[in-house]
Amino acid sequence: MTTFIDSPKDPTFRLSMLIYDTRYRSLTIQCVALIGFMLIAGWLVNNTLVNLQTLGKPVDFDFFRDPASYDINQRLLEYTSRDTHLRASFLGLLNTLLVAVLGCITATVVGVLIGVLRLSRNWLVARIMTVYVEMFRNVPVLLWILLALAILIESLPRPADFRGDDPAASMIVFESVAITNRGAYIPEALFSRSLGDVHLFGDSSVRFDVSLDLLLILAVFLASVYAVRWNLNRAKLIQERTGDRPVTWHVTTGLLVVPTLAVLMALGFHLGYPELKGFNFTGGTHLRNSLIALWLSLSLYTAAFIAEIVRGGILAISKGQAEAAGALGLRPNRIMSLVILPQALRVIIPPLISQFLNLTKNSSLAIAVGYMDLTGTLGGITLNQTGRELECVLLLMLVYLSISLCISAVMNWYNKSVKLVER
Repeated sequence: MTTFIDSPKDPTFRLSMLIYDTRYRSLTIQCVALIGFMLIAGWLVNNTLVNLQTLGKPVDFDFFRDPASYDINQRLLEYTSRDTHLRASFLGLLNTLLVAVLGCITATVVGVLIGVLRLSRNWLVARIMTVYVEMFRNVPVLLWILLALAILIESLPRPADFRGDDPAASMIVFESVAITNRGAYIPEALFSRSLGDVHLFGDSSVRFDVSLDLLLILAVFLASVYAVRWNLNRAKLIQERTGDRPVTWHVTTGLLVVPTLAVLMALGFHLGYPELKGFNFTGGTHLRNSLIALWLSLSLYTAAFIAEIVRGGILAISKGQAEAAGALGLRPNRIMSLVILPQALRVIIPPLISQFLNLTKNSSLAIAVGYMDLTGTLGGITLNQTGRELECVLLLMLVYLSISLCISAVMNWYNKSVKLVER
């Protein structure tokens, strides 16, 4: 019996194989496309630089060292009009991040609540939530921002209304918060035994002062959160072994409250209250109407979209899951928090990332109400004063791109951490 054995293929590589061999053809096409794209991009960049040089406006970032000569009404750090454009842009970046963080947190809480209530068996509650969603998501967010600012300015009392023996308006929350048509005045955190500040970046144009008191409080709080997670995991292991889950709420409360409270007492924590002096309030922390209007409008607008995402994620879970949990004796609220929402997260989080990105980018509409964010400083006054359109716009795009990529990275990490693991 004769056995035929195929001869081995010729291993010799030839240039013609880059075109005719299917093993290399796709790689060749990709390389050619990449080289073509780089050539076109290089030509565009070179052409732009040559034209700017001809116009006498070469790319230069020295304008950041010049005095800004404008004020920033809402700021997190010390700033004067004599500071540089670089520090003004840095303050604008902090204002953008402030709105983005506050907006994402508020929109998530409100959106989840409304999304769950839209599925309520109560006809009236479900219809009210439907009206909210349809009303907010079908009106441009800029109109909501302008409407919110108009309501705050026109409907709230003036600081002068708080004066006199029989004032027309009064402070709230134990006489510690004043809400006026100029903004809200709230107590500020003070420390009688403060640890001081640490100065990051020696240059005064970008100097960033970080409170050591705040760092210590955050460190203790994060350690408490880690201890709470360890305690909950221990309770979970006991439940898996014995079937009985130990009571953990008192330990959790103690771990979260006691260490942080002890640090606050050691630092001499107390509140500085706003006081009416002359024609305005002094002391405390001033939240201007522009910040409040922007924060509330972006939060409520984005919450309408998040509510639909949450509702869709919940409906994606089989009804048998809720029925099985109910058969075990779980209450409806526990079924939602322990059974439905953890499974729905894998459906909710990917589109939720897009809503966080949209909220962050929509914060650039702050210029419409006079809130000095990054667009208002770097992309607004600084651009107009210096005439450096290309540099300012490119930096503005780069910063927003970096913020969006960071948000995506964090949310993708969280999405991977809550992903169901198959056994």
